[in-house]
Amino acid sequence: MTTVAHCTSIDHAFVLRSLLEDCGITAFVPNEFSTQNQPFDFASATNIRVQVADEDSAAARAILTENGHTPVP
Repeated sequence: MTTVAHCTSIDHAFVLRSLLEDCGITAFVPNEFSTQNQPFDFASATNIRVQVADEDSAAARAILTENGHTPVP
């Protein structure tokens, strides 16, 4: 798995995941349930990650960039 984005809110992570999935790339938000239960502590401590399969990382970064989001290099 490759992290393609860091978010400061679970809602933003879900938007990015939906965007990627709408474009045919399966995306994951690790620890999404922990984040929902402790949103302030978790987000400030670790940032919320959006991940994709390694082979989809280049395409995912391109999609995020094309749609005005900043991917992780």
